[in-house]
Amino acid sequence: MKPAEILAHLDRLFPDARCELNHRNNYEMAVAVVLSAQTTDASVNRVTPALFEKYPDAESLAQGNLQEIEQCIASLGLYHNKAKAIQGMARGLVGMYGGIVPDNMDDLVKLPGVGRKCANVIMSECYGVPALAVDTHVNRVSKRLGLAKMDDSLLAVETKLKRKIPKDRWIRTHHQLIFFGRYLCHARNPECERCPFREICKEKKEHRKK
Repeated sequence: MKPAEILAHLDRLFPDARCELNHRNNYEMAVAVVLSAQTTDASVNRVTPALFEKYPDAESLAQGNLQEIEQCIASLGLYHNKAKAIQGMARGLVGMYGGIVPDNMDDLVKLPGVGRKCANVIMSECYGVPALAVDTHVNRVSKRLGLAKMDDSLLAVETKLKRKIPKDRWIRTHHQLIFFGRYLCHARNPECERCPFREICKEKKEHRKK
């Protein structure tokens, strides 16, 4: 199946795919993205209202008490590390960029806690910059659909997707691949009976039996 056919199926499956992290501004988006590592968007959305009420901007988060920040996000896994990460990012925003979230990869990845995946999400969601972040869902689904090789690194997956997918579709396809992985092509027990890609799935042995 050609990439264009895959994209057409994704359009039919998830025409309204979007970012599910609740946010009201670029600062909140950046914090939510960092918190979303290795946890669900729903879990992040449960802790961010109280967090943002207490720390409404980068300056207040940068100056906050670390233990109190931890208390706000204690229901998340790895909350000790995540509290340090979001405060480090906030301090970087204040110290390097006047509290303003940058709009480009080079500046974003200089911030503590912000890697390439987070930077791609921030650029696309905050500024509409064409980007294609590779999270756990995008990585898994891209490999199952044959858009990348099973042993490809995250950067290799991103590079191949950007080569095979039109630039004006990067943001939309990013969200559609996440929805596909989140709501149909699960890591465990994927719903293969509902999948239009059964015949091209690279994990044939285990999943085709189902």
